[in-house]
Amino acid sequence: MDKWMDNPWFVKILSLVLALLLYSSVSHTTNKYTDVYVPGGESTATITDIPVKAYYDTKNLVVTGIPNTVDMTLKGPITHVQTAKALRNFEVYVDLTNAKVGRQKVKLQVKDLSDRIKATIKPATVYVTVQEKITKEFKVNADFNADQIADGYAVGQPVIEPRKVKVTGAKSEIDRIAYVKAVIEDNKPLKDTVSREARVQVLDKDLNKLAVEVQPATVKVTIPIKSTAKTVPINIVQKGTPPSGVTISSISLDTKQAVIYGSDDVLKNTNSTRVEVDVSKITDNTTLTLPVIISNGITKVTPQLVKATVTVTKQQGGTANQQAEVTIQQQEEKTISDVPIKMKGLSPDETAAITDPANQMINLIVDGPSTVLDKMEPGDFSAYVDLSNLGPGSHDVDIQINGPSGVNWRPDKSKAAITITKNA
Repeated sequence: MDKWMDNPWFVKILSLVLALLLYSSVSHTTNKYTDVYVPGGESTATITDIPVKAYYDTKNLVVTGIPNTVDMTLKGPITHVQTAKALRNFEVYVDLTNAKVGRQKVKLQVKDLSDRIKATIKPATVYVTVQEKITKEFKVNADFNADQIADGYAVGQPVIEPRKVKVTGAKSEIDRIAYVKAVIEDNKPLKDTVSREARVQVLDKDLNKLAVEVQPATVKVTIPIKSTAKTVPINIVQKGTPPSGVTISSISLDTKQAVIYGSDDVLKNTNSTRVEVDVSKITDNTTLTLPVIISNGITKVTPQLVKATVTVTKQQGGTANQQAEVTIQQQEEKTISDVPIKMKGLSPDETAAITDPANQMINLIVDGPSTVLDKMEPGDFSAYVDLSNLGPGSHDVDIQINGPSGVNWRPDKSKAAITITKNA
């Protein structure tokens, strides 16, 4: 064998034989391989909260009664059902492209779902109402909690921009509209003018929200809040009779005016406050701290307490000629005419005009000692209106007055009509 292996021809012949054996072992059939069908399993799945889309003339019609979502049961090959459930690449819809106005029953349909899946929609049909869409313009009113207005403050006329909005919806909904409001919500006490962006709410007579579209959806609401204050004189009211031998020479107050707070109607009819001095037990010169008494309806007064200085003259023994003399000045009343009304606190970007009184002046009825009144002139008093907390529009504003001490006064007009406009 060693000799044969050393022979090259023997090796060549052996290689050829091995090659033939390998070639003969390979299959040379002409049949092609094909897929073999193995029956797959069926599956059922329920998908919930599927949104419903509606096809109709949204420009001219309004449709109600279409559910927001539905449930659907899928049945078919397990792979198809699992894919549809995972991807939700189908659509449930209602076709109302040819619907007529009125109430009608329509079928819910599904598209973009494999034809090998059977779908059951719940509910399968619904009743819808097709109505004409209309647009109507409504005036917006401001709505706020009046209890939030702080004591001593009052609300002016709200300013709303824009004043009117367009409401679009079904005719039946538009006919139910009772209120169109812009609601201001604020939890803290209000002492200053409030300006807010407020969403417009459309309500029926029972304050139920209506399914309508509002354009614009929000408006700017400005609610003027002003201090309801008025400056009035403090009158001295003497109570009781002084003891025997004591004469009250004078009673004077350290503060002759008080600021009162209340509603506009109450302030309009209130022209003074008072301090009551009981002289029945006063025997010497004395200073008393007394409360400022206000009338019903006044919510606050500043100051609440004042000091009253009482000067007395005691009768000494002897004749009347020996008694201390008391000089009593005669009290008179005088009218100071044409005191000009000035405006304070106006914003630089606003202009204001006094429409009442037309001459922008008031008259004052002043009472006091005749020797003092004889020298008084209109220039001794200043009258003004405070516009710092007011916005554009018409307002009735309290007329504030400053004047000399030692006299009391009251104006012939307590309020001025003011019109404020924004500068162009």
